[in-house]
Amino acid sequence: MKFGDFFRKWGLNSIKLNLKFAELEFSPTEDDQTAAWDMYVELITRITTQPLAQDEGDEATALDSVYSIFGITREILKNKGRNAGEFTKIAIVVLNQIIRPFTAKWHRKKLEGAFENSAECLTFRSELSDLQIELIKYTKLLAGLAKVEDLTAITDVDEDA
Repeated sequence: MKFGDFFRKWGLNSIKLNLKFAELEFSPTEDDQTAAWDMYVELITRITTQPLAQDEGDEATALDSVYSIFGITREILKNKGRNAGEFTKIAIVVLNQIIRPFTAKWHRKKLEGAFENSAECLTFRSELSDLQIELIKYTKLLAGLAKVEDLTAITDVDEDA
């Protein structure tokens, strides 16, 4: 399988890949699987993939949670990166093409007081929802790479049960 095919398989069609990169063979190792699992656990358990209702949480904390993915990814890369080349290639692309544009925009707006403005808060939540759609695709990709059951579809328990 080629990298381009792997990204498309998981619906990450908006990612722009260098043509030479897209044609590289995709051959994950056991360390790639472990790194993917570590990242999967982080994403599946935070606001990056979980809904944020209008009357819950706050925008600054949500932004900080999304931003923390950079540090978490760096730690995984430092621990496994040399032996998890396929994961590294995927993680770097996702950080720089999906997460960074969102955090860069909203960190600046936060510094300008955007979260004191209810209209800006609504815009943030809308854009967070769009980001979550992309990060859920990435999370599914990670589950596939880690060879584990994808739990992104688990929702709140049925209250009538």
